[in-house]
Amino acid sequence: MSLFEKIQSDMYQAMKAGEKPKATTLRGVIAKLKDKKIEKRDDLSEAEEIKTIQTLVKQRRESEKIYMDAGREELSSVEKFEADLMEIYLPTMMGEDEIRKIVESVVAETGASSMSDMGKVMPEVLKRGAGQVDGKVANIILRDLLS
Repeated sequence: MSLFEKIQSDMYQAMKAGEKPKATTLRGVIAKLKDKKIEKRDDLSEAEEIKTIQTLVKQRRESEKIYMDAGREELSSVEKFEADLMEIYLPTMMGEDEIRKIVESVVAETGASSMSDMGKVMPEVLKRGAGQVDGKVANIILRDLLS
């Protein structure tokens, strides 16, 4: 069963169980995946589906923070619920130690020595992490190593 089919199946189960917030969130994810499929004019690979969901989660996390800073806890909790629900469909992220090992090995291989080399290192780190590396964490570690 593909990731898209799994999300669709879970949406139908949520609809039957009367879980409206869950069904609505999953319906939004499905709509975004369909939009990407139409935009590409071909089926999405699992990596592309994961990247799309990661983007949606990132958007929800940013909105959650903005609402929290504005004192709108009820809206912040909705965004948190949606982000948490979407994260279920993502592969588990690597821990900081694992990310540090990848960053260190890429820095050694590329000979990066200054902040201007970040453009060479980051794409390779994210490629090796195969969607399991948090870009923010990797960026912080890289800045620490190059400074």
